[in-house]
Amino acid sequence: MPSLFFSFPFPQNVSCPLDLTGPLLLLFLDFPFLNSNIRFRFSSSCGIPGIVFYSKGYPKMPMYQPNSHGNVKPDGGSGGQVLDLQTTIKGGILGGVGGRLVCSGVKEKLDLRKMVEELESIHVPSVFICPISLDPMQEPVTLCTGQTYERSNILKWFSLGHCTCPTTMQELWDDTVTPNRTLQQLIHSWFSSKYLAMKKRSEDVLGRAIELLDSLKKVKGQARVQTLKQLRHVVVAHSTAKKTVMDKGGAAVVSSLLGPFTTHAVGSEAIGILVNLELDLPSKANLRQPAKVSLIVDVLNEGSIETKINCTKLIEMLIEGKESGSENVSSLSLLAGLLRLVKNKRHPSGILAGLGLLNRICSDEPLRSSVVSIGAVPPLVELLPSLNNECLELTLYILEVLSTVPEGRLALKDCASTIPNVVRLLMSRSESCTQLALSILWAVCKLALEECAALAVEAGLAAKLLLVIQSGCNPVLKQRSVELLKLCSLNYTAAIFISKCKLTRTIQ
Repeated sequence: MPSLFFSFPFPQNVSCPLDLTGPLLLLFLDFPFLNSNIRFRFSSSCGIPGIVFYSKGYPKMPMYQPNSHGNVKPDGGSGGQVLDLQTTIKGGILGGVGGRLVCSGVKEKLDLRKMVEELESIHVPSVFICPISLDPMQEPVTLCTGQTYERSNILKWFSLGHCTCPTTMQELWDDTVTPNRTLQQLIHSWFSSKYLAMKKRSEDVLGRAIELLDSLKKVKGQARVQTLKQLRHVVVAHSTAKKTVMDKGGAAVVSSLLGPFTTHAVGSEAIGILVNLELDLPSKANLRQPAKVSLIVDVLNEGSIETKINCTKLIEMLIEGKESGSENVSSLSLLAGLLRLVKNKRHPSGILAGLGLLNRICSDEPLRSSVVSIGAVPPLVELLPSLNNECLELTLYILEVLSTVPEGRLALKDCASTIPNVVRLLMSRSESCTQLALSILWAVCKLALEECAALAVEAGLAAKLLLVIQSGCNPVLKQRSVELLKLCSLNYTAAIFISKCKLTRTIQ
């Protein structure tokens, strides 16, 4: 019978002979024992939930019988020291709650499937992962090769006609799958400890959120700012706290702090909380009061970049839905603040947030003239070459919407960068960008054909349009390209137009 001996720091040198016959599970653990760090390897036949250490010279490996609590003791002999799962868990990498084994001795066993689902994002020890699915095992079984798999996965492997071990590709001399109770208990214990710790943290967080809400009703001055800051950190860091704050009337409590005499310090923290909550309709209606909207806009214009983004997102939340209407919260001061945010190239997240709200405001036709009146068109046109795809589509959509009003078309025509910047975008990004760019060019060229068509042709528009026509774009886009090409050629003879386009002899 093959045996394996281990030596480690102990009051006396102790060796451990373990029976290696049959399927074995090998795990590596580290835990403090008798003020010594012991790194050892234990092996256990499937179904044996424990480890037994014996002094050198112990004549015989005893038989194991699990007791009623799932722990292990040797059947006969008094020279052995038992390390059951509870001791194994204590202080080791498999964790535990207060040094206890959570799955052994508890009155109500936690559901492993539920725990695995709720702890999906946590890092799981590799020994608990099924090599086939790469998911945590819930019903581990071991093959004759010593490899362990999730039962359903290995049975499916066999059902496909395979007679090999998926990991080693060894041909199996025995297709029996043996339940690995030891590993199953360890997996359940590990997940139980993490799950209970998560629940405890969650309860602590919820209690802290309620405590801070109660404090807000009492404190004033700098203490109020600090309380708001702590509540904001709790809400941002813990999703469970958001629902608790809403259920306890937190949105109304925080909203009540916003008004004409609110300091910017209080306003910034309060807005940082509100933007992270799922506001209901009454809460949104309360925040759309003129005094509160005015404060939010003031904070947007004077706050830090993080505060500006929070204000922008909060205002966008308030105008969501057809029943609200952007005109209820929009003002020239808000539009000016958004334009400054969008022009700040040092903060791409601010550009995206500003464009998102500006896009929402421009969807209301009465407000488009106001957007043009604050001088929004030239800065947006100048931004086009430097934007990523997401921001670029938003900007082109805003410019295309503004081109539907006379003031917007005139502003686009008067901006010297409009035609060259927009022509460069044709067929260079997404198909939607090309479609929006064509719509803008069509509006500008129709407004001043002689002036704009010549500039467009000089910028290489004709060659780009031919490229669109020959591409696999949708038929509507191709038709618009044909129409724009005809429009640009009206003031030229065929020979001059071809020479202006700088086309190759083949295309001619």
